[in-house]
Amino acid sequence: MTVLPPLALYLHVPWCVRKCPYCDFNSHGIGRGAELPEAAYVEALLADLDADLPAVAGREIVSIFIGGGTPSLFSPAAYRQLFTGLRERLTFAADIEITLEANPGTVEQARFEGYREAGINRLSLGVQSFRREQLEALGRIHSGDEAVTAVARARAAGFDNLNLDLMHGLPGQTLTHALEDIDQALALAPTHLSWYQLTLEPNTAFFSQPPVLPDEEQLWDIQDAGHARLEAAGFARYEISAYARAGQRARHNLNYWHFGDYLGIGAGAHGKLSWRDASGTLQIERRWKARQPEAYLRRRQDPRGFVAGSQAIEAASLPLEFMMNALRLVDGVACETWENHTGRPLSVLKPYLQRAQEQGLLADFSQRLQATPRGLLFLNDLLALFDEADE
Repeated sequence: MTVLPPLALYLHVPWCVRKCPYCDFNSHGIGRGAELPEAAYVEALLADLDADLPAVAGREIVSIFIGGGTPSLFSPAAYRQLFTGLRERLTFAADIEITLEANPGTVEQARFEGYREAGINRLSLGVQSFRREQLEALGRIHSGDEAVTAVARARAAGFDNLNLDLMHGLPGQTLTHALEDIDQALALAPTHLSWYQLTLEPNTAFFSQPPVLPDEEQLWDIQDAGHARLEAAGFARYEISAYARAGQRARHNLNYWHFGDYLGIGAGAHGKLSWRDASGTLQIERRWKARQPEAYLRRRQDPRGFVAGSQAIEAASLPLEFMMNALRLVDGVACETWENHTGRPLSVLKPYLQRAQEQGLLADFSQRLQATPRGLLFLNDLLALFDEADE
């Protein structure tokens, strides 16, 4: 019988000091010094979880990720209250990974020790760049020096599992600038690096007023040189934009890429849940929560609850849904992952796998579902082959 996938928990904190012009996440700028409804929001998060608990009864939580917005705007006291409530309601895996996204700004740095005491054991610092010109172009509110200091303070607080987010293809960025950012990040000895290209997303300030970005040839040069620099430093690329030291891959993100399940709690949070119906057939559903923070907080008194919508993932959509995640991984996934996490036989995929292999985009699929180096470069073309897969 098909086993249920591992289960993770995503918690969304929607507020930030200032909305960055490239950001298309559900984040809402509040300005410096604004008072956040911490207690009310923590209570809403736990009520939101309570409503979802019947769907995951008896299942262990393997990882937690707190994203935003800027979750480090909340105090350690708020996270102590939150994690007390989470542990009362959920079973945590013995080796659970608990990640908090944090801004490198000075206010957040002062809280790192309290976050560690609350039970958070991994930090993800949104550095993006160490150069003043690039940080200003991105609308970031920290400096390169503050980012360096933040890493030192995180380590002093006991965080030995640390990710740095870096971006490339930035306004005015040269190959030299991009490599200098990588070298500065490497000098800080993180365990994990997310290094991703700036893209202009709809509903952002950059989309409506695009900045001048490096041309395609410059972008290829930056990507090639950056990949080489990171791997030479001992950071293995295991996903399109993720690099890690041995044994330090992000377990929460790996669960997404293996088509695992996750509860989504908080304003605008998305989740994916699997269960077996009365006939034993695996059912998979995506659901999402009320997006606007004020509306989300009001939902606690609303008989509709926190869920704003849901959608079953039909059999015809499963190939694309699964491959959009699995093929981001450099090593792909074992074939049995498809069968275990979708409840469908591999034979459903074979015509599409063969076509992808014939085009040089997919490796031999007798044991693994894995993009070739060419397939990783042209991932959208590869995924398009699974867009209309059906039984």
